[in-house]
This record gives sequence, C-alpha cells and structure tokens, in this order.
Amino acid sequence: MAGRGGRGAMLEAFFAQQRPGIEGNKSQSEAAAVAVVAGPPPAVTMSHGSGRASLLTILRNQSRVPGSVPPLQDVEEEPPLRNFSRGAALLNLKRNTSSPTTKSPASESSCVAPPGVVGPPTAKMAQMSFQESSGTSGKQPATSCPSAGPPGVPPRAAGSQNAQMSFQERPPVQKSGSSGKQIPATANYIRLHVEPGKGVYEYEVRFEPEVVSRGMQNKLLNEHILELGEAKTFDGVTLYLPIKLREEVTRYTSLHPVDRTPVSINITFKRKKRLGECIHLYNVLFRRIMFALDLARIGRQHFSPINAFPIPQYKLEVWPGYVTAVDEYEGGVQLCCDASHRVLRTQTVHELMEEIVYRKPSNYRDLVQKTIIGVTVLTRYNNRVYRIDDIDWNQSPSSTFSTHIGETISFKDYYKKHYDIDIQDLEQPLLLNRMKVRIRGHQNELEQLVCLVPELCFLTGLTDDMKNDFHVMKEIAMYTRITPNQRQVALKKFMKNIQENERAQTLLTGWGLKVDSGTVDLMARVLDPEEIIFGDNVSHRGTQQADWGAAATRNNVLSAVDLMGWMIVHCPRDTRCANEFAGMMWKIGPQMGIQVSKARIVSLRDDRTDSYLRMLRENINQSLQLVVIIFPSARDDRYSAVKKLCCSEMPIASQVINSRTLSKPDRLRSVVQKIALQINCKLGGTLWAVKIPLENCMVCGIDSYHDATKRGASVAAFVSSLNQTLTRWYSKVCFQGPGQELVDGLKTCLISALKYYYDVNHRFPDRIVVYRDGVGDGQLRISADYEVPQFESCFQHISPDYHPKLSVVICQKRINTRIFSALNAGRGDRGLENPPPGTIVDHTITRRNWYDFFLVSQHVRQGTVTPTHYVVIYDSANMKTDHMQRLTYKLCHLYYNWPGTIRVPAPCQYAHKLAQLVGQNIHRAPDERLSDRLYFL
Repeated sequence: MAGRGGRGAMLEAFFAQQRPGIEGNKSQSEAAAVAVVAGPPPAVTMSHGSGRASLLTILRNQSRVPGSVPPLQDVEEEPPLRNFSRGAALLNLKRNTSSPTTKSPASESSCVAPPGVVGPPTAKMAQMSFQESSGTSGKQPATSCPSAGPPGVPPRAAGSQNAQMSFQERPPVQKSGSSGKQIPATANYIRLHVEPGKGVYEYEVRFEPEVVSRGMQNKLLNEHILELGEAKTFDGVTLYLPIKLREEVTRYTSLHPVDRTPVSINITFKRKKRLGECIHLYNVLFRRIMFALDLARIGRQHFSPINAFPIPQYKLEVWPGYVTAVDEYEGGVQLCCDASHRVLRTQTVHELMEEIVYRKPSNYRDLVQKTIIGVTVLTRYNNRVYRIDDIDWNQSPSSTFSTHIGETISFKDYYKKHYDIDIQDLEQPLLLNRMKVRIRGHQNELEQLVCLVPELCFLTGLTDDMKNDFHVMKEIAMYTRITPNQRQVALKKFMKNIQENERAQTLLTGWGLKVDSGTVDLMARVLDPEEIIFGDNVSHRGTQQADWGAAATRNNVLSAVDLMGWMIVHCPRDTRCANEFAGMMWKIGPQMGIQVSKARIVSLRDDRTDSYLRMLRENINQSLQLVVIIFPSARDDRYSAVKKLCCSEMPIASQVINSRTLSKPDRLRSVVQKIALQINCKLGGTLWAVKIPLENCMVCGIDSYHDATKRGASVAAFVSSLNQTLTRWYSKVCFQGPGQELVDGLKTCLISALKYYYDVNHRFPDRIVVYRDGVGDGQLRISADYEVPQFESCFQHISPDYHPKLSVVICQKRINTRIFSALNAGRGDRGLENPPPGTIVDHTITRRNWYDFFLVSQHVRQGTVTPTHYVVIYDSANMKTDHMQRLTYKLCHLYYNWPGTIRVPAPCQYAHKLAQLVGQNIHRAPDERLSDRLYFL
C-alpha cells in the first residue's frame, strides 16, 4: 500500500497542498502530477546501439506533432506494484450495492514518468476511459476466511453467535470422505514451527507529540533496537515483535531527528497472536528471504536471472523460480512452494519497432500501436513488469521533467544518474503504463501513467506464431514441463538454499521460525474408475488413464440426431477438402449410429468475409439443420462474423473448419470422426453417459469471461442440466461490467433454467448443485454472501412453497498445489509420480475454515498434473462428503469435446466455452432457439 515509510507522509503532504484544487473539481490539467521513482535495485548497464535507429528517427520526425512537455514531479521511492485483482473489484461491488457512492478526490488521474517517474498524460490518453482489469483467480492460497462455520456446518449456515466469534477460536472444518483406495502421497507443502518462547506479540505505539512521518517514526524506534530487537514489523500504529517486552507499557524518550525536541514513545502490549493469525507477516518474511536468495520478483513470483536457460535461436530465455504462499491449513501453518518458470524474450520493444518500420514504413504507427499496446514488458534494471496501455509519440528520452525538489532533468540523464544506463536512440517515443496506487487517507486508488523507454523494455510471453510453432513450444517445454521428481528436487534445493543462506536464517530465527526439512506426507484416496455408457446399452469399462477415445468412435452415440439437411460452404481452393469431408461424413456417420445424407456443397468466388455472409443469408432456411464453413486460413474477424450470424442473427448449428485440418489424407478419418461427434452435440444429440444416482437433480455451471485487451464488458455464462443422466444442457448468458467476476444476472439465468427444466421434466428439481468457476480465495466469502442469496430468492419466484436443496461449490483450477504419488518412493527416478485420475485429498493441506477438497481428475502424459480445488461454500442438502466428491468426479467425464476426463466438471467447462465464444466473437446474446444445444463446442 502506498504510504509505507517516509513516502506515505510525503504523498499525503503533496495531496494536502493539492486538495483545494482537487476538491473544487478542477480539471486534470490543473492538478499537478505525482511522481514515483523506481526503488534501489542494482543498476544494469544496457546498450542497444543499432545502425537502423536513424530510420525510426527520420520516420518519426516526419510525422511528429510539435508540442511542449509539461513539467513532471518526482519523489524518492516507488510504491510496491499492486495487483488489483477481482477480489478488490468484488469488495467494491458489494460496497456499491449496499450504499450510494460518491466520487473521491483520489480518483483523479495523474501521470508517471520513468518506471517510476511521473509524467502527464497526452491529450489522447486523457480522453481514454480506463477500467480496472481482472487478476488471476485462485493463483495462490490466501488467508483463511474469517466467517467460516464450525465442522459439519456450511459457512453461511453458522448462527449469529458463531458469526460474532473470532475465527481463530473456531475449530477447523473437517469434512473427509472414506470411499476409494488409500495410497501414500506427498504435496508441495512445508510445515512451519515456532521455537519455544517465541511468537508474535502485538503492541500499540504512540508518539507524544505526534509524529506523522513514517520514516521519522522508524528512525525513533530504531534508536532502541537493542531492547526491541532487529526483527520487527511496524505500520505506524501497530508494532509486532517476536519477543515480549518486560513491561506491559514500555516508555522511551528520544530526540526528534530534525529539531532535536524530546519525543516520548509509549509501547503498550495488546496480545500474543496465534501462528495462524500472522499469515501476512510470514508471507512478507518469505518475500524478504527470496530477496536474500538473490531472486528477482516479477509480479507475485520470484525468479533467478542468474540461472536463466537461454534459447538463442528463438530469442528467448527461461527464468526458473519459485512461487510461495504461507497459510493456515488443517495440518497447521504451512508454506506452499512450487517451481515456476517465466519465458522472456531477449528482444526489446525498440527492436520490434525497428522491424515494423522496415516492413511497413508507410503506416508503421498504426501497426506499432496494434502490435505493442496490450503486451507485457520487463524492465531489467529493476525487474518490474508493466503492461503497455498507450504510446506517447510527443515525448522522447530527451524530454525533461521536474523533480520534487524543483530540479529539471531529462529521462536520458535520469537513467544515467540512477542506473548508469546510456540510452542510444534519443528520438524514440515513450511507452505508457496505467498504474493505480492507493494513497493514505484516500479510499479510492489514484491512477498514474508510467512512462517507459522502449529500448529498456524487454518483451515477455509468446506471440501467436510462437505458440503455433511446434519446435518453439517443444524447446520451451524442455525447461518448463517438469516431472514430479524434478519438482521435488527443486523444492529440496530451495530448502537447502534457505538453510545455507546466512541472511535467510537470520530472518527466520529472528521470528523464531523453523522450516521442516521435507515436504508434508499424507494419505490420498483413489476413486474407482467410472463405467462409460454408450448407445444400445453398451458399456465401456473405465481405465486408470480415464481415456475412451477409441470406444467413442467404435460404438454408437448415446442419442443420435440424423443429419438430413446440411450445407458446406468453401472457397475455390478448398474444393477437394470439401468433397473429401462430405464423403467421409457419409461413410463414418452410420458407424457411430448417425445417418448422414448427401451434403449440398457451395463454392464461393473468393474468400472474402462478405462472400461467406452473403451465401449464408441466402441459403439458411427452416429445412437446413447445419452449415459447415471451411476457411482457407485462420482469421478471427472472419470467424467472428460467421459465428455472430449463425448464433444470433439467423440461429442455426454451425461448424467452422480450417482447411489445414483436412489437408492430410492419412489423418482425415480420425479428424472427421471427432467432427461428426461434435456436430451431433450441436444438433442436440448426446455421446455417452455415466451412472448418476441422484434423482431429480439439476446441476449448474457458471463461469465468466473478461476481455483484458479491449476492456469490454464481461460475459457470464450459465449452463444447467435438463435430464437425469446429465447429458442435456440449457445455456444462457448475461453481460456485466468490465472485470466484474460476480454474476449479477444469476436470478434471471436460474429462473429461466428452472422453467425450462419444468417444460422438459414436468416438475421442478428437488436438488440443485451449482459449480462456480473463477472465484479466488479472497472472494469466497463475498460469493457466499452475494451470489447464494440470489439463488435462494429465485425459488420464491417459482412458488412460495418451493424449497429445493441447494449446494454451491467453487472450482479453483489455477492453483499452486501439487500432489505426488509416493507408491514408488525410494526407487530412484520413479520415486514420485503423478497420482492417477480420481485421486482425492481432503485433509492436512485443505483450508482450516472451509469445507474443501482437492481432486486429480485427469491423466497427463508429460509434466506434472495439477489438481483442482473444490470449496463447498453452501450446502443446505448436507450431502455426504463421499457423495459430493464422487458426483464431482463423475461430472468430469461428461464433457463431449474430449473422450476423457477434464480438470473441472462438464457444466463449468461448457460455461467457459460459451462465455469465451460470446466474449471473443459474438459480443451479443445468442438466440434462445439454440439454448438447449451445445452449439458453442
């Protein structure tokens, strides 16, 4: 949070000077900009001399718009980069729904200069409307929820007395199953222990007379470091120490560092905190340990630039590192640590701009903006990551700004002075990054624009061409796709580095912490394989690999829709592909129980998007079941136009195929078999099923899509089952604010689903199970308080006497937990393996205050499998733990786009596919006539 240390008082003082103008609602140009200078990371001298730089300079000068550069402000330190995740957005959303909001002065925009130095926005940027983007959900374990209930009681079912009880006093929620076969296992968790006689002691600190500056407060406290010790954490009022002082109230007298007047310091003991109450302190402590191990922080993870793996032929390098998080679990306070990798490009933004200038000199500006805006870059002089939001063509490294002491300095001189970096091209434009910082005393965040120099910004991530290049991905996978044994070796190396590093040991012993020498051992359970049911009552016995791809093409589908009226549209160059596809469909369809008639094949004059749309509009009619469109190449705009027409304007089942997919004769049969299965689903058919013991139960899946690039409206998708076997599905979408994760339109979606369920079954469901994807640990409580009441209120709209049993389960798949099977422990390279599909862990590493479990539902052939974390936030049905876990695993078998198990239950994956299609391509609600088909596969 901005404001820690001396910079908080400085910023507060600055805003105090500007407040009259800001509160008077003056324009942005009247408010001075706040500047932030990057902290003290080691300087990295970088040179990017290039003979082609002059071309960029010439072209840039030809179209440069003259204009003066407003003065910039500068301060001494940069506040830590904040990640404004969906959790913060949800908290704001909940607050906004309960009380009216007023605009805070802190919502005014200001602009930042180097990664760290603040500069004014251009006129173009001043007119842009920036919306807060969503963060990665479920990426790291967070602190336990303070509102969870006692064992056996869902968090929301706890009574008011429990709600008032401090969550540290509650016993842990223990909900474990018993079905399946037990196997020995281990996980990437390390227990933390506190030495006897030590802990975390909380004190309140008061200064008389009052000292406002945090820097001055720390200086005064550090004068008594012999009594207080070096290990301490102080936020301006609360002081945490690993030891207890002899007196309940300790008083010191010091002299003010500036005017030498006496200052009285009163330190009052409050309480001793449990280990589980100090999660934040321990996470901060391990970040310091990472710094002691010479690891660079990028985002929330730490990587080792020294041990980077170069891939020079593709201008890439892979940084190995670790992601850590301390939390309290059923097995106590533990450190979750996993090996991580970051793929970086050795190409700078300046080099990329040069390539674009040589390739497209006429309209290079538009192409540069289209290519660079939205990408993430790394500045190696401070190892910080920034997202490029715009380009300021009117500023360059020669532009100057004013520091907080009134000094005028150019960007070029600033980098030379602070980082010893010589900028080569003095005519290159500056890149702009939007950053939000929180200022002490202001409720909302302040928006700032950070100015970056292109030749100091290294590109991160992979381009689409790289992702589609098999050789590039294979080379990267050699370093990033590591086995369970390799992960275990990385963990052991991490623990060894901590033990051998003197600074790291000093930090740990200062707080009385001790790290176990090995990962936590536990017993996991493996559920029995599921039997797959096809048409004609044919059953396929489940295997340990949970794969039935061959059986899906050899047997009849469960419910077939005969394809009697369909059309294939293609351009002239794909005539052969269209004819071969039609012939193969007619041949293999009956083998899977699907009758296929001859297709009507239409050839276009060209491959223009308008030609495809015109032909579809002229030929779509009531007798047509399906249109197959063969594209000569992959183009998002063409695909979006066709899908918008077929899903919204003239609703009809559509199948888009890239001609490259059909170009290999030896693979044509297997490809067409998979397409035929997909087409059967889009027409309303079903492929296979598993035994579902629950009667009159409706299972729902919810997910949302956020357009991070265009910052458009978010799309929430709702999918619900329509029959006993959970093979038919109803779907609906609703739109919401940018980056918003909570679904406001849940009532409309659920009521529509209940009515449709009644139309099909002539009764309403007795039990409803909802699987909700995309909710992180920090949002669990809000989801339970905000979304669950929407579900419950829907029942009254059906009937005052309608009270079905409701279970709401959160699915978290972007987690750092790894579970390893230890069946072959001690056998060298095969010591640890991936657990088989159906492996469940519901103790030791599960949340202390939530009813949750981990499930490994898929089989992977390379690397390490990632389990999915399920958190039951509400369960009025009091379903047995075994039944909940078994139902979840069964649903992982029912996704019809893959003949095997997937990571999440099928309704969640269906909702994900639907939200992605609408958010990326259609941008409008699909037609209701398609709602009972899987048209989005």
